[in-house]
Amino acid sequence: MERFVLSLDEGTTSARAILFDRESNIHGVGQYEFPQHYPKPGWVEHNPEEIWDAQMRAIKTALGRAKIEPAQIAAIGITNQRETTIVWDRSGKPLHNAIVWQCRRTAEMIEEIKREYGNLIKEKTGLVPDAYFSASKLKWLLDNVPGLRERAEKGEVMFGTVDTFLIYRLTGEHVTDYSNASRTMLFNIKRLGWDDELLELFEIPDSVLPEVKGSSEVYGYTRKELLGAEIPVSGDAGDQQAALFGQAAFETGMVKATYGTGSFILANTGKMVRYSDNLLTTIAWGLNGRVNYALEGSVFVTGAAVQWLRDGIKIIKHAAETEELAAKLESNEGVYFVPAFVGLGAPYWDQFARGLIIGITRGTGREHLARATLEAIAYLTRDVVEEMEKLVQIKDLRVDGGATANDFLMQFQADILNRRVIRPVVKETTALGAAYLAGLAVGYWDSTDEISELWKVEKLFEPGMDEETRQRLYSGWNEAVKRAMGWAKVVEDKPVMH
Repeated sequence: MERFVLSLDEGTTSARAILFDRESNIHGVGQYEFPQHYPKPGWVEHNPEEIWDAQMRAIKTALGRAKIEPAQIAAIGITNQRETTIVWDRSGKPLHNAIVWQCRRTAEMIEEIKREYGNLIKEKTGLVPDAYFSASKLKWLLDNVPGLRERAEKGEVMFGTVDTFLIYRLTGEHVTDYSNASRTMLFNIKRLGWDDELLELFEIPDSVLPEVKGSSEVYGYTRKELLGAEIPVSGDAGDQQAALFGQAAFETGMVKATYGTGSFILANTGKMVRYSDNLLTTIAWGLNGRVNYALEGSVFVTGAAVQWLRDGIKIIKHAAETEELAAKLESNEGVYFVPAFVGLGAPYWDQFARGLIIGITRGTGREHLARATLEAIAYLTRDVVEEMEKLVQIKDLRVDGGATANDFLMQFQADILNRRVIRPVVKETTALGAAYLAGLAVGYWDSTDEISELWKVEKLFEPGMDEETRQRLYSGWNEAVKRAMGWAKVVEDKPVMH
């Protein structure tokens, strides 16, 4: 009987289930969206029951399409939207909607904490204090949901990120892995344990916390009534860390970039914690009793800039058009686009930056805007990689996500980085990483060496740009960014002229 690994990829807008075989081939996919809830401006919530229902439907669809019986599943791996915060009781019933990573309701709380404890939090957790992470979300729930803190003090409340909630519902075990724990802003990444000082700071009782385990070990077995078989749940990692693992980026200095609405660039830094002023330090995974660390840079807007061309100013009908338009020009002709729609992320961290298009002349047209948008995605990636290079020697860039289908962008990325850009055969690297972690725990795959051999190149982009052109173009980008930074503050501080 052929056996498979099931990967549950629980994202921000949909839940997916993907079945992989030993050669990393996909045999079945199920995907269902679930509603987004916006109770107040800047607040974002999910109903955990809607997440659960979407995930269970996705599993059944994937199995049905693959014509696979539950007994053929060797293991289940989970990867998830990180930082999203859920509380539930011991029966598994949610006690409030999930507060999503995007939610800004605790921004003022964090600003106060950051002033006094910012350096302490960075040192212990590797994170820059932000409402993005789980700690302030959990504090808000304990402070604002009637009776929740009292129940928590009695040991009746369980907290977790989405992976923990799914594992609990599937197996009854209250656990998470190192990668997800490292995104809560409550976990000491050096000592590898929940931090008492941070728990006291955020007024969180330790009774609500899950047990932290490796990213590849058997956490429990699915209840038979759920799927018709008792299947080991044995892989768990946050989505970006799972993508790094799925790219077989196991050596120090290996980097992956995921191009989505925004972009996430992660560099494997090995067994050593490395701190950067402008990047996050995170745990990549825990494997064989040891953890690997990573540097992470988040770029807020990349694919969203292409969406703006399509839906905002409507100069394209499909994202794929940008490749053809950009290729019509021999150069950018001095046109730059800084897509700082919501400020700039790593390495700038300027919430007052705003979008800017500069270098426009009477001859500027659709082609220039399309090319400038694609080039901006590559420049923003180089910004992060250059910051990483201060701490670790960077190797090739392994890429995944929707925009990697754009050959113009990938070639320009290689040129502006002066590094090879490698696009793999399997694009579902996040789900694949979770599958690998689950499979390793039960012997489905023997080792990371075997996984490295399974990872295959679909296309390799070699840098071909001369150094003078590369530096001239990047210098122009740096000048454009300077003009975009702080713009919202400039406008707010100036009186309106009539």
